[in-house]
Amino acid sequence: MPWCIKKCPYCDFNSHTSKTEIPEKEYLISLIDDLNKSLNFVQSRKLSSIFFGGGTPSLFSARAIGEIISAADSQIGFDKNIEITLEVNPGTFEQKKFSDYKINGINRLSIGIQSFDDNKLLDLGRIHSSEQAISAVEKAKLVGFDNINLDLMYGLPKQAPTQAMNDLKLAIELAPKHISWYQLTIEPNTEFFNKPPLLANDVQIELMQDEGKKLLANAGYEQYEISAYCKVNKKSLHNMNYWKFGDYIGIGAGAHGKVTLAEEKRIVRTQKTRSPKDYLDSEKSYTSSFKEIDHKDLPLEFMMNILRINRGVPREVFKNRTGLSYAIIEPSLVKLKRRLLIEDLDEVICSTHKGRLFLNSVLEYF
Repeated sequence: MPWCIKKCPYCDFNSHTSKTEIPEKEYLISLIDDLNKSLNFVQSRKLSSIFFGGGTPSLFSARAIGEIISAADSQIGFDKNIEITLEVNPGTFEQKKFSDYKINGINRLSIGIQSFDDNKLLDLGRIHSSEQAISAVEKAKLVGFDNINLDLMYGLPKQAPTQAMNDLKLAIELAPKHISWYQLTIEPNTEFFNKPPLLANDVQIELMQDEGKKLLANAGYEQYEISAYCKVNKKSLHNMNYWKFGDYIGIGAGAHGKVTLAEEKRIVRTQKTRSPKDYLDSEKSYTSSFKEIDHKDLPLEFMMNILRINRGVPREVFKNRTGLSYAIIEPSLVKLKRRLLIEDLDEVICSTHKGRLFLNSVLEYF
């Protein structure tokens, strides 16, 4: 869902501001057509999760979201415990609308709060206030949403560690089942890249990370990935599939996908055309990129995902997801174990705390 009311200065996602009403009907037709043309990637599997990302998916009506969910169910089918997440901007939150989202199949919300400090929200170019953010969470609970994620950032322009902790304390008080807490990074092709703000220094960032992890742990949130924290049994199914190098189909303007073509013994990455205008052009292909991952690159591709997970994965997952023998990566793992960057376990591939801190150095071994 590629449209936003306003482009945030730190955002490098495929989001586009629209000066007119978004073409919901036309985009819905293209999405369902895109889905139908992607069915050959399904290979008799069912969907375990759906994630409506953006952009701002909550600009779309509940009816449109429901039609996409229904199409996916009828064309592919759902696992019994499917997770269906909608990204939400607090500035577009209407209680009736979100009640309708729930009725139409959404069972998890991811609310993009980023900060509860109004001055920091202005710095980030957000369209909502702290009051609206808190209200969005409370109203989501009122209409029956139990599984809620809050997106928060730290290391914001001129942010002191105490301010970052205040944000986290407020988030914890709202008692979501999941908190995504990640450091603001400056990405190319963003306003912040062209006009860099004054960010917290390394000492302040380290203090924020240490204190923040303690706060979250004391509040009962398990850190299961570098930036992800959850209550018991509330890990994001969608994100865990991604981090375990699982397959996913991407539909919509700019959407990425990764699929295993079992019969051909190939793993490919796909990307859909980024321009909403081109995506809506029925005479053009939805897919702008279709690239096979070279076998020599599969160990790195696998490791750069699974080493983000605190508990790692069983070693057989490497063969199941890549088709390659564990013996290919074993020499590198032995070296990393000696350096205390990989846990010394026989049946599990898992980074140590030190390994996650120096993940880029670890990945150089693959």
